[in-house]
Amino acid sequence: MPVEIGELTFLEQLAKQFDIPVPEHLAADASRSEIRSALERWGGRGIVKPDILAGKRGKAGEISVVTTAQEAMRKLKLATTVEIKGRTARTAYIAQYIPSEQEVYTAITYDSRWLGPSFTISMTGGVDVEQIGDAKKKTIPIDIFKGLDAYQASDMLGSLGCPQKLISLLSRTFVSFWDMFITTGMRMAEINPWRITPDGKIYACDFKGVFDNSNYRFGEYGRNLPEYPEGKTELEEDMAEWDAASHRGQAHVADLDGKKVLPILFGGGASTIIIETLLEYGGDPIFLSDFGGNPPYDRMYGTIERCLKHKLADASLLLILGGKANNTLIDVTFQAISDALRDYCERNGPVQIPVVVGRGGPRLVQGMLTLRKTLEDLKMPYVMFGPDTPITLVAEYAARLADVAGRKSLNDAHDKPFDNTHDRPFDNTHDRQEQKI
Repeated sequence: MPVEIGELTFLEQLAKQFDIPVPEHLAADASRSEIRSALERWGGRGIVKPDILAGKRGKAGEISVVTTAQEAMRKLKLATTVEIKGRTARTAYIAQYIPSEQEVYTAITYDSRWLGPSFTISMTGGVDVEQIGDAKKKTIPIDIFKGLDAYQASDMLGSLGCPQKLISLLSRTFVSFWDMFITTGMRMAEINPWRITPDGKIYACDFKGVFDNSNYRFGEYGRNLPEYPEGKTELEEDMAEWDAASHRGQAHVADLDGKKVLPILFGGGASTIIIETLLEYGGDPIFLSDFGGNPPYDRMYGTIERCLKHKLADASLLLILGGKANNTLIDVTFQAISDALRDYCERNGPVQIPVVVGRGGPRLVQGMLTLRKTLEDLKMPYVMFGPDTPITLVAEYAARLADVAGRKSLNDAHDKPFDNTHDRPFDNTHDRQEQKI
């Protein structure tokens, strides 16, 4: 599974090495005199943050602006005990407050549209990426061999209306950001925001990143990463115990505390891309999942049974999605999903949410037919996509549909499923049952 890091690790280990400008900071065990001196250097204000692998610390009310050493020490002590979304803080720190007149958002992640990394910039920083309209952000693919150069970054900034005086400085800094990403074996890195001071200095003021622990470049950095308290949810504990019970197939889950899409995902790195797309388009995924490894029927049934038991009642859409498999038998996994869904409905009653499906691989047609029959028997509206439809487009569709389904009645949200072959609506009433997938 991916290995995450937060801002404190970035400040302590990566920023200086890759020449990325960041605010000064002090650890939670700093003395009163050290904090007092720092606050004097910083113009009388600092920001206390918990070191925790959970997003939206500010929205959770766990980031505090402090003006005195006494207040800072009290807030630091409290921040070390924080829990957000089932995760607990490892420690806390105080960072320099950076005044700004401009904030910028950047992210680097792998994108299936280009089968490689992509770079995203917006001159609207400090907000969730899903809140940034398409006209206010720009994404380009990066050639894995050539990397990101300052000219590409300059063109992106210019097209977004960045002030001319800032383009050169930002472009050079973004190249350093890319160098850190590719050198350390990351699969996702986000700095939001970069804050630009009135005198034209730039600082990376919040960071989150995910390493690919199968990437050989990650090896030397992985040994130095801090360990975080477990703080697992009931679903994570249940799934971890189930995953350890057998070597046949994998069943990894990380709870995201979302409220919309329940994602049954396959395909390792593809899972992260799908989750990022859901987040970008407001899908609010309930958890990050990574299933597969050609599991036998019983293994897959038990995996899905646990996901449904813990989370289906909270979902507004069920997403079953993965890339084109090489070895995983689609008919076996889809039969297990179908049976687990039937059994859940028998125990708990009908489920009135739409289902979006996208998959490819061995015995796909048999699997799709099995799942389609189950969904029609349960009267659950559905959409099915084949392997020719990129997973990012399927995830975007699911995110938008989940948003509609969460705000309207089921009939208004989506009342006609799609034919998997032609990606066009068809009526699944009895006179059309013979239509092929």
